[in-house]
Amino acid sequence: MSVNSRNGRDTILVTGGAGFIGSNMARALAADGWRIVVSDWFGTGRKWLNVADILLDDVIRPEATVAWLEDNHRRVEAIVHMGAISATTEADVDLIVERNIRATLDLWALSTRHEIRLIYASSAATYGDGKDGFVDDETPEHLARLRPLNAYGWSKLAVDRRIMDDVRAGRATPPQWAGLKFFNVYGPFEAHKDDMRSVIHKIYPTAAAGEAVTLFRSHDPNYVDGGQLRDFVHVADCVDVARWLIGSPGVSGIFNVGTGKARSFADLARAVFKAAGREPVIDYVDMPERIRNAYQYFTEADMTKLRRAGYNADFRSLEDGIQSYVGDYLARGIAL
Repeated sequence: MSVNSRNGRDTILVTGGAGFIGSNMARALAADGWRIVVSDWFGTGRKWLNVADILLDDVIRPEATVAWLEDNHRRVEAIVHMGAISATTEADVDLIVERNIRATLDLWALSTRHEIRLIYASSAATYGDGKDGFVDDETPEHLARLRPLNAYGWSKLAVDRRIMDDVRAGRATPPQWAGLKFFNVYGPFEAHKDDMRSVIHKIYPTAAAGEAVTLFRSHDPNYVDGGQLRDFVHVADCVDVARWLIGSPGVSGIFNVGTGKARSFADLARAVFKAAGREPVIDYVDMPERIRNAYQYFTEADMTKLRRAGYNADFRSLEDGIQSYVGDYLARGIAL
């Protein structure tokens, strides 16, 4: 995919660019020929390894992002905003408001003012328990009916609703904008996420040793143990959607990003064992009470809207995605 810039705008700012999805975005966009600027905190851990192989034009701290953009907006074609508190268990709501809502709306205003395209991370957590389905209907009426199960999901929905209010009211917007409702994303460069890593990353060492892995029991009579269903999507497919949007400047909207096919956690565990060359051994433990009331038993992205917008690439199956993740990274001892 070649760079499609306007008037010498050859730079993309990736917020959260050293994180899981963000580092994968930065790597792919750099390979496409864009100058990449990463905004992120690194701390004292090994998160820097997520971007160690990428040619970066600059690295800035998140609190300096707005000032940097004011100074450099003439060369910025797009902002890929992946920076956020992504932990669904985060209890500090003021912090969530600061980093998820306020930071995104600041970038929305700045992108509008300086005519910079904006692609930002929304979430399937906006759908709550899914009783209203998983259709990426962006009408204010539909968004108002959604009831997220945690503050993280609420923060993402709050941004979606505010943006759609601007759009419906005919207020100024960025030249292109897109909110991506990511479902259950897995893949390389997620190790730093600790407890928020994918189940694949968590259970692989145990499965590779031929030992029993543990999954949560179901506490809903409609689902057997291990039968809880999620739409698991490989991070490379999420990146490809963003790359397609950057190459399709006429497309704006809120879009689901998943495979469109819900699979069980038991299916996931069996696929990990198969990729590791082991026979599956699965045990079940009670789900912690603190998360039972906010647990999604079923998610499945309706991908109709993105397809109608023109995106026609295939999404990896769960088995294919896990096989490549294990074979290319986990089995090689690449701890990222």
